[in-house]
Amino acid sequence: MDTRQLEYFAAVAAEGNFTRAAERVFAAQSTVSAGIQSLERELGLPLFERDAHGVRLTDVGEAVLPEARAALEAVERMRELADRGGPLRGTVRVGIFTNLTTVDLPGIMGEFHRRHPGVDLRLGPSPSGSTGLVEDVRQGRLDIAFHGLPDAVPDLLTRPLVESPFLAVLPEAHPLAGRTAVSLADLAGEPWVDARPGFGNRVTLDRAFSALGLTRRVPTELSDLGEIPRFVSSGLGVAALPELTIIPAPGAVVRPLREPVDWRLSAIARARPGRAAEALLTLLAERIGGA
Repeated sequence: MDTRQLEYFAAVAAEGNFTRAAERVFAAQSTVSAGIQSLERELGLPLFERDAHGVRLTDVGEAVLPEARAALEAVERMRELADRGGPLRGTVRVGIFTNLTTVDLPGIMGEFHRRHPGVDLRLGPSPSGSTGLVEDVRQGRLDIAFHGLPDAVPDLLTRPLVESPFLAVLPEAHPLAGRTAVSLADLAGEPWVDARPGFGNRVTLDRAFSALGLTRRVPTELSDLGEIPRFVSSGLGVAALPELTIIPAPGAVVRPLREPVDWRLSAIARARPGRAAEALLTLLAERIGGA
């Protein structure tokens, strides 16, 4: 048994697919398959069920996976301890929000690269928003991710970054657009444009409505928050978004909410991140939290 076999195992478990796992570990699919088969022979039991519907962990695979991940993390920590005084190296996989245009993410990543040129960065969003990003960190698919859910994630390391108030977004011809502020009760009966379920802003806003005993209808859902004001301006409905995420759109106006609703942005990582991930977490807190 070697660490490469464990890496293949963890990658297939995380991706649920041999092709994507091979891309993730920069190996041929045949090499990954052979490594998994060798590991299964050594353990004497199958780790995956393979059929036309995909790849799923067996009961043995479910039991073994946490130990395999722990072994890989231990090996990585050993390497880092042995190289404690040297420059940072490796790859940090980061889950991002594509709509955070008010945060200079390219500038932050550029600064990180200048400080640590030996570290490669892999950035990308999740179609499930914060919920998907949290699960990607849990499953080892990401090292760090942005997180906008209202509740803490107790099994992951969390670095609070910034809070942003929700603002109402209305078509400029809407009867409420002339007010200096609007309430959630004013908007409850309107059709809404919002993020898909699982996005942190959607969860936070749904909770605010529930606390007031209100319900709403969301006939238009998007996975890109930055596009929501444009859809509002076309007359599809109203919206409320964290100020930090709002991209102005012609034909849409922004008004304060009478009830204060705040969105909290954090960065999350595994409980014991590597040196490179820890360095990026620190920089994010400095540049966003200190802004």
